[in-house]
Amino acid sequence: MRPRSGRLLDLRLLVPVLVAWPLVAFWGLVAPPWCVILTALVALGGVALAALASRRAALRAWAVSAAVSAAVLALLLGAAAGHRAVASAGPLGALAAEHAVVTLQATVAAEPRPVRTDRGEALSVVRLEVSEVRGRGRVSDVVSPVLVIGNGPAWSGLRWHDEIEAVVRLGPAEPGDDVVAVAAPKGPVRLVARAGGVFAAADVVRERFRAATDSVWADARGLVPALVVGDTSRTPPDLTVAMLDTGLSHLSAVSGSNVTFVLASVMWACGLLGVRRRWRPPVALVALLGFVVLARPEPSVVRAAVMGLVGLLALSTSRRRAGIPALAGAVMVLLVWDPWLARSYGFALSSLATLGLLVLAPPWGRAIARVLPGPLKPLGPVLAIPFAAQAVCAPVVVPLQGSVSLVAVLANLLAAPFVAPTTVVGVAVAVVSVAWTTGASWLAWAVAVPAQAIAAVARWCSGLPFGSVAWGDSAGAAVLLAVVTVAGIALAPWAWHRTRNRPTVAIAVVVLTTGMAAPTAPISWPPPGWVLIACDVGQGDGLVADNGGGHVVVIDTGPEPEPMRRCLDRIGVTVVDLVVLTHYHADHVGGLAAVLERPVAEIRASPVPDPPAEARRVSALAAAHHTPLGELRAGQSLTVGSVRAEVWWPARRIDAGSVPNNGSVVMTMHVRGVTILLAGDIEREAAAQVFRESELDPGRWGSIDVVKVAHHGSSNRDDRILDRVDGRLAVISVGEGNDYGHPAPATMKALQDRGFAVHRTDTEGDLAVVTDGTEVSVVAG
Repeated sequence: MRPRSGRLLDLRLLVPVLVAWPLVAFWGLVAPPWCVILTALVALGGVALAALASRRAALRAWAVSAAVSAAVLALLLGAAAGHRAVASAGPLGALAAEHAVVTLQATVAAEPRPVRTDRGEALSVVRLEVSEVRGRGRVSDVVSPVLVIGNGPAWSGLRWHDEIEAVVRLGPAEPGDDVVAVAAPKGPVRLVARAGGVFAAADVVRERFRAATDSVWADARGLVPALVVGDTSRTPPDLTVAMLDTGLSHLSAVSGSNVTFVLASVMWACGLLGVRRRWRPPVALVALLGFVVLARPEPSVVRAAVMGLVGLLALSTSRRRAGIPALAGAVMVLLVWDPWLARSYGFALSSLATLGLLVLAPPWGRAIARVLPGPLKPLGPVLAIPFAAQAVCAPVVVPLQGSVSLVAVLANLLAAPFVAPTTVVGVAVAVVSVAWTTGASWLAWAVAVPAQAIAAVARWCSGLPFGSVAWGDSAGAAVLLAVVTVAGIALAPWAWHRTRNRPTVAIAVVVLTTGMAAPTAPISWPPPGWVLIACDVGQGDGLVADNGGGHVVVIDTGPEPEPMRRCLDRIGVTVVDLVVLTHYHADHVGGLAAVLERPVAEIRASPVPDPPAEARRVSALAAAHHTPLGELRAGQSLTVGSVRAEVWWPARRIDAGSVPNNGSVVMTMHVRGVTILLAGDIEREAAAQVFRESELDPGRWGSIDVVKVAHHGSSNRDDRILDRVDGRLAVISVGEGNDYGHPAPATMKALQDRGFAVHRTDTEGDLAVVTDGTEVSVVAG
């Protein structure tokens, strides 16, 4: 591709960086360190060989390219090995493998992130940089990152750069994670010292800024601090989901575009005040440093700052040709500074969006301008930006969402005019709030208007019909979309040339593409031959087995009554012959009231009444509706009409891990010749027991057609159960955008590696297991 000047794009550094990046992400951070170091040394040897080869004129061009590629690979792999060596030095890794209880002295490395458990308990995820660990009779100085999952205001009230001391139980992290261990507190956290100096001053500004925006509308009150200082604590959860669905999530936190707007405003102000040109870059860098400190110099903010600088360079007419080498250099520097950014979706999206701005937006902007009327031609480059960003980012977004957004471009176009005023005026509010909070509160209404407009765009676009196309969330789906995208970009000029004077052909292409992209659903629901439906109840389980003639067996009821009521209404349920409650967590029993609106013959539940409050609530509901409530234990069999079931677990109480989860009822259910393994929310401790006891009775396995994956696809699992299952259909009941990261990428990989076709309620909605008497399949509704 050639820019307007006719010169080729300068890809000499970008291509080696793009090749080395996935190698670092998927190998350099998980392979044995010695192997990574050896590869880096081999690459350095390649640099030397290429340097020797460059002495021959015929090989010089090839040799220089090879030398640059080898040097980039050696640098990035060497940096990854070095960071891993520093982080893993000391006894933390070994102590984590032993699940030891230790005392940590550490610095808070990131703002606490709030999450909720399955039973609604509020927790805080806190990243620490540990400086000292005391345990097993040893005291060791370390420089290691640890992730703590704590509860209570003491943990949620921590601030970036606070120094703390805490007693925790360590556990091992997943391979390739950017922490050495995961920890659970065993006592109260002790605050040793608050962040001081410039960081304390930044905290004062953040608090006053929050106070200044207290009186504005709820959506604006959440978005403005998120955009300006990266404080997402007040963003309404439903707005967060809407912004994710519409491709606007980059506007719900500090991003490269925010940094670009801030820097551009500073440069404009310098020109207005008559600051000499040679002093403007230093002034802009000082402003950038202040912005980063205010928003917290965490990896995501530093990445946004660097990409913002590159974006400003891209928008500068005089320096546009330097944009691609600058982007490549920025990616390389950031990966040397923090190699784990190579595994970050945010970093990939930010880098790709900047690449789209540099490579695709200029020619697309000119092409769009050519077809616009005279007065609107200047809008061509503006309209091209979201198209370019969506084209290059879509293959990365697909593994996260399992779908391709059809409204992201529209949403970004509608929101674009409001981003700059929200960011720039928001920074002004923060500055004014330092000296005059009342005045800042008045000014906050000026920033609330564009912020509220962004929220309105997100909510409106998220409600549009056919807003996305289901695509799948596997690596293969992402690669396929990337291939389709590259082919589309390559063929677009040819297609335009062939159809611009043939409107009939153009219309036919649009109609055909739209028809293929539009999602389809079954004409009727439930579909013919259905045996089990996994209801889309959000983050929880709600399953319905067909017992003929409007009669059903219900397994769990989801977290709330309304989704379960809607699912039963849609199926046309008249009588519930049995309700099985696998355990008493709220996400499995919260919708029981909706089920009891119909005649229910009996309820059978786990014999582990934990959590006690939910167990008491279920008992009260059953008593109020005069419905018998019994227990299910390992070894029992059930026959309800045409539905049969064998209970595998629980045989006893397990106090390790989550007691309620490990007390889940596990059973095989047989419905009209189809066998489904229902695994509740068991974790690896119970799963190991289930597997061990089932091995004593190999005939128990029989032929299992479908697996309801345990615990919404959590990584806390035992894959030996999957190895014994005959069928290759897996259903995951999970909520869209949940705080737990369900289903875990490692679980999805384990299923896909074993050849399972995985279906998820968060991406496909209600799921029906159907049979025609010979084949078993899953239909989304």
